[in-house]
Amino acid sequence: MQLSVNGIETFVANGGREFDRSRPTIVLLHGAGFDHTTWALHSRWFAHHGYGVLAPDLPGHGRSSGAPLRTIGDMADWTAALLQAAGVAKATLVGHSMGSLIALETAARHPAMVTALGLIGTAAAMSVGSDLLKAAEANDHAAVDMVSIWGLGFHAEVGGSLAPGLWMHTGAQRVLERCRPGVLFSDLSACNAYRDALAAAAGIAVPTTLVLGERDMMTPARAGKALAAALPNSRTVVLPGAGHMMMVERPDELLAALQG
Repeated sequence: MQLSVNGIETFVANGGREFDRSRPTIVLLHGAGFDHTTWALHSRWFAHHGYGVLAPDLPGHGRSSGAPLRTIGDMADWTAALLQAAGVAKATLVGHSMGSLIALETAARHPAMVTALGLIGTAAAMSVGSDLLKAAEANDHAAVDMVSIWGLGFHAEVGGSLAPGLWMHTGAQRVLERCRPGVLFSDLSACNAYRDALAAAAGIAVPTTLVLGERDMMTPARAGKALAAALPNSRTVVLPGAGHMMMVERPDELLAALQG
């Protein structure tokens, strides 16, 4: 569906079922350079198991208009505005990578709007290497290569897809290649600059599930555990052998972890 959020025409996927605000709402927030297709499997499951699903393309991403938002704080305030535009008072927020920081900061800034958190491939600090930032700033395809190579675990690179005939590495590359110029750099810069995760976490009381990949090279599990230690009401699930892109690498295990 289309929503106007702070004047930005926003595409929001609903998991193949018309959004029903009378159901518990779950918001699925994608990572840097990606879009709502990240949640193709999980949005459908939640939509057909009692939830109203909002899986937006962030501004400047996918099918949404506007320019990418520059900071995690701006994205958090935009997420709160998304809920208001959808007529929803409160929701569970689930975010992957950059999306996990957005979910965390939204809960810190707008606590009355958040009932629970799911933080996937997350970290207390999401630093980005200078080579990746430079390549993204230059719109060099090397940035796409780095994210797709570092983002997937070993098994995903050697035919680990559950869907016959599909290669997860190329799938990730195609989504990143569709990014508008400057979007990936803006997202990575926002992650690199965000230093408020631990302070935000300390004040968040809602139940929080962290799902970490044992072999995640982008947000190592130890960095996620440092964030978990700062959250008063959290549980952590580590998926054996998984890399950063758990939605495609370990979709069933991720779903089970989010269900608790």
